[in-house]
Amino acid sequence: MAERRVNVGWAEGLHARPASIFVRAATASGVPVTIAKSDGTPVNAASMLAVLGLGAHGGEEIVLASEADNAEAALDRLAKLVTEGLEELPETV
Repeated sequence: MAERRVNVGWAEGLHARPASIFVRAATASGVPVTIAKSDGTPVNAASMLAVLGLGAHGGEEIVLASEADNAEAALDRLAKLVTEGLEELPETV
């Protein structure tokens, strides 16, 4: 299983707009990805309700993970998005 531990870069955390940006990117990655608080239960990263339900705050550590064979690049992209609090994920990342 591939995994990335990162801190949420959006000041407001994974709520509303940032969660929407993250969920769109997770869906577009084409691989199944889970997201969890460092001490919590993983949920589907492509589910808006599940991501909002985490209640992840700015600066809080989260864990992105996937069991897919080709997950490394997707996790790197999602980790960059979350860590830097980007408004959109650049295609060149």
